[in-house]
Amino acid sequence: MANQHGGYRRPAQPAAASGPGALAQRTDGGPATAQYVSGLPYGDGQDFYDLQTSAPLGAEAAKTQMRSGAQATQGWLSMSATPLFAPTARPDEPVTAGAPFGPGENASPQPAARRSLAETLQMLAQFDQSGEVARMAQMAVRQGW
Repeated sequence: MANQHGGYRRPAQPAAASGPGALAQRTDGGPATAQYVSGLPYGDGQDFYDLQTSAPLGAEAAKTQMRSGAQATQGWLSMSATPLFAPTARPDEPVTAGAPFGPGENASPQPAARRSLAETLQMLAQFDQSGEVARMAQMAVRQGW
């Protein structure tokens, strides 16, 4: 583009093609450096620059964030896991604690008893202005529903 904004930007040192697995290389020439963009509304240029510099780029990120498979496995093994057949660590807590049924902390209240069709229609009839629901409720009472 004429004003050097947007559009295709040719990489400085691109790789011809990336190899497989451990031989893989970047084909775009590497990470770009942070750039300040002028002409944005007040404060947005600095915010955009801060976003660019807030995370490590390229090889720097790979060094700080990636671990080998052996290191990751050791991390899992060092965590203290409760064995499958170990005695409980919470003997006073019901098995249903946290479940949406049964006793225990965070359990939902017991559901209301199921109502008959006639009872449900009678409750709804007070909100119906046409009177149709009241007629259906009377019919349900007569039928024993």
